[in-house]
Amino acid sequence: MRDPRATIAKRELSTLRKEKTIVLALVLQVFIAAFSSFLVVGLVSLYDPGQTGEYGVDVAIAGDASEELVQAATDVSGVNPTVYSDESAAMRAFESPSKTGIDAVLVGESRDGRVFVSATVPDSNVQTTVVVVQLRDVLRSLERSERIERAESLETLPVQLPPETQSSPYYGFTYTVLVPLLLFLPVFISGSLTVDSLTEERERGTLELLRVAPVSLREIVDGKLLAATALAPAQAALWLVLLGFNGTRVASPVMLLVLVAALSTLVCSLAAATALLSPDRRSAQFLYSIGVLFVFGGTTLFPNNPVNTAARLAIGSADASAPFVVAAYAVGGIGIYVALRYLVGDVNANAL
Repeated sequence: MRDPRATIAKRELSTLRKEKTIVLALVLQVFIAAFSSFLVVGLVSLYDPGQTGEYGVDVAIAGDASEELVQAATDVSGVNPTVYSDESAAMRAFESPSKTGIDAVLVGESRDGRVFVSATVPDSNVQTTVVVVQLRDVLRSLERSERIERAESLETLPVQLPPETQSSPYYGFTYTVLVPLLLFLPVFISGSLTVDSLTEERERGTLELLRVAPVSLREIVDGKLLAATALAPAQAALWLVLLGFNGTRVASPVMLLVLVAALSTLVCSLAAATALLSPDRRSAQFLYSIGVLFVFGGTTLFPNNPVNTAARLAIGSADASAPFVVAAYAVGGIGIYVALRYLVGDVNANAL
C-alpha cells in the first residue's frame, strides 16, 4: 500500500500551481538567480555608487589646510582638486557649475592642532550621491594621512594601521547578501506554506475529510511537512545552478543544501506547531512571522549564525567547525520535528 504521507505531499505540491502569490515568488527568485550578475551591479550602486564606474568629480578646495586636502584628493581616483584663494571664491565657482565645472567644495581650517573640514555638495540631485561617496573617500584619505603623520610626535607608538585593501564590493555583496537571500528565502516561504496549508484545512473543514481516510493526524502533518520541507532545498539547488551559469562559483554546494534542508525542517516544524495551536489563519501567519524574525534575529548575535555560515561555505573560507555547525542546525531541526510529533499526539482531534 502506498505511503499516505507521500500521497498528501504530492497533493500539496500539485496545489502550489494555483497559488498565484507562491508562483510569483518563485518567478522572482528565478529572475534573481538567473540574472544575478546584472542585478549585483545595480544593487551595489544603491549603497556604493562609486563602484559602478569612474566618475570624475571636480572639487574646489580652499582654506589654510588646502594642501592636505589636495594631497588627500589626489590619492582618490576620479577626484580632480582645484585650489581657490578663499571660501568665497570657491563658492562662486560652485554656484556656476556650467562655467567652472565644480561639483563640490571642501574648506579645510587648522585650529588648535586639528583640521576642520566643511563640505558643500549639490542639493537633491542625482549626482549628489556619487559626489558624496567620492568626498567620503577623500576625507578617509585625509584622516589616514593625518594619523600617520601625528603618530611620529607621540611618546608611545600606536598600533600600526593595517594596509589598505582594494576589495571589490561586488564580491562581498554576492556572497554575503545575494547567496544567503536565495538560500533562505525558500525556507521562509516553505514555512508560510505550511501555516497556510494547515490553517486553511481547518477553516474549510477539509481536515476532517482527510481524517475520514485511513490516515492519522500525524501522517497528515508529516505529508504536508514533507512537501514544504523538500521544496526549499530543491529551490536552493536550482538557484545555485543558475548562479553558476552567471559566473558565481559556490565552494560547498552540498553543505549549503544540507544547511537549507536543516533550517527548512526547523522552520516548517515551528510553522506547523503554530498552525495547530492557532486556528485563525491571520493570527497563525502573524505568530509565524514574529517567531521567524525572533529566531533568525537572535541567531545574528552568534558568530556561526546561518547567514555567516552560508556566506563562508559559499566563498570557501569555512574552518573545520563548519560541518559541526551545520550538524548542530540539523540536530535542532530534527529536535523541533520530534517535539512537533509529540504536540500532534496531544492535540485533541475533536478540537480540529
